[in-house]
Amino acid sequence: MQKQITRAAALLCILAATAGHAAHASDRIALDGGGALSLDKHGLQLTDAAGKELARLPMRAKQLDVRAIKGSGIAVVLDSDTQHALPIRVDLRRGELVRMAPLPQQPFGLEGLCLFRDQQGLDFLFVAAKDGQAEQWLMHGATPQLVRRLSMPPDAGQCKVDDARHTLYANEEGVGTWAYEANSEAAPARRLLKVGSRLPAAPAASRAVVVEPRAQTMPVARLGDVADDPAIWVHPTDATRSRVLGTNKKQGLMVYDLQGKQQQFLDVGRLNNVDLRQGVNMDGKPFDLAVASQRDDNSVVLFGFDADGKVAELARFATGLPEVYGICLFQPRSGALEVIVNDKGGAFRQFRIARSGEAWNSTLAREFRVDSQPEGCVADDRNERLFIGEEKRGVWTLAARGDQPAVRKMVLGVGRDLHADVEGMAIYEGAKGAYLIVSSQGDSSYVVLDALAPYKVRGRFKVGFNLAEGIDGTSDTDGLDVTSKNLGGPYAQGMLVIQDGYKRMPDGPQNFKYVRWEDVAKALKL
Repeated sequence: MQKQITRAAALLCILAATAGHAAHASDRIALDGGGALSLDKHGLQLTDAAGKELARLPMRAKQLDVRAIKGSGIAVVLDSDTQHALPIRVDLRRGELVRMAPLPQQPFGLEGLCLFRDQQGLDFLFVAAKDGQAEQWLMHGATPQLVRRLSMPPDAGQCKVDDARHTLYANEEGVGTWAYEANSEAAPARRLLKVGSRLPAAPAASRAVVVEPRAQTMPVARLGDVADDPAIWVHPTDATRSRVLGTNKKQGLMVYDLQGKQQQFLDVGRLNNVDLRQGVNMDGKPFDLAVASQRDDNSVVLFGFDADGKVAELARFATGLPEVYGICLFQPRSGALEVIVNDKGGAFRQFRIARSGEAWNSTLAREFRVDSQPEGCVADDRNERLFIGEEKRGVWTLAARGDQPAVRKMVLGVGRDLHADVEGMAIYEGAKGAYLIVSSQGDSSYVVLDALAPYKVRGRFKVGFNLAEGIDGTSDTDGLDVTSKNLGGPYAQGMLVIQDGYKRMPDGPQNFKYVRWEDVAKALKL
């Protein structure tokens, strides 16, 4: 940790020393392959460990930055004549400096630029204008790709990124140094570092591996924070025709196929969370049923499926809660169906759902509460355990049946593995055991732990870019769902569906990402 603090402090010293200066007499960056890259008034020079020149590119430029492993990687400079970024491929072993494809010409002259290499090993370039306009570009493949736009301080002059802390630093004259989250999926937030103060030590978070999404849904129809929670319906005879339900917090319910194409939209109002169960015995007949929390009238909406996965509303039940929020289903071993719904104040109510003739009804089974705002919950039907998330505190467990006392036990508190807010939860029911997956919204990661006591944490993962398919990663996730059923194709061992709070490449309305469970299992050695 001290090394990280020292590295970040050194970056701040560089920023402070160079703020307000248009160019440097000489920039030199040592490469880990033993050579160095130098920028002076004549151009960019690559030298070996003995100082012998290997390659040179004549230019008038400033603000050299490099990301390289064993002397090979990418460098970038700011052209002094055009004020455009010049990306350059560096190869110490071959002794080469090769100009890369330039960024498309921006409508503004650049004031600062810097490189960032993320945990996935992808290189990004930040560019900033004199008036504070800024962009983040993915520097991979033949052509750079715009990932997101953001705002930086006017007249920043220069920026620097600490890759280990994934933090972007930029100066604002007369104010100080601002710190931004450098990951492209991050929320557009910043914090001011006080002059002369030590940099705050980052929490000792456990390592998160990175997996790639295999597909994504079409974006929702509205901008802003709209998509929230998914649920997976498995087709009874042809799993490749299964469906993914997704809530739209401003409109209703979307239904997607396994390729991410929207198949249906139900305009039923502001739905927050959704859950489903299949083959539920009701009044002597089997039903596939879903429920969603409806925030317009604080109700539970009950949906049914036909044999091909077409969804229709069946009924609505009043909850009596002032601000309905999260929801999940529980199917006891004895049969029937119970729905657990909560509100933002911490109250939970559990109802039994029944059917008599053609009419659906609900009966209150129990009530309980937590001390602060909850949302996500999931029931382990096989072991009749309920898991609930208290956003700022962690994950609790209690007996799932509505006729049992609601005695809670903390499973995983917010800390090293889990970062507030605690959001979506789902259970993967494998042949050799069950895993609880929890959305750790605070750092855009996902925690996997055993669904049985002592609830051992098996690891954490993040969802990164799938560049081959043009799919960005996930961040700021609300809801998720998982199935262990064989859905065919890449999802033979099951599929995880994750809400993406910030869709990139390009920026656009939120959507849901599909992840192959096998990739998670291999990455975490499950």
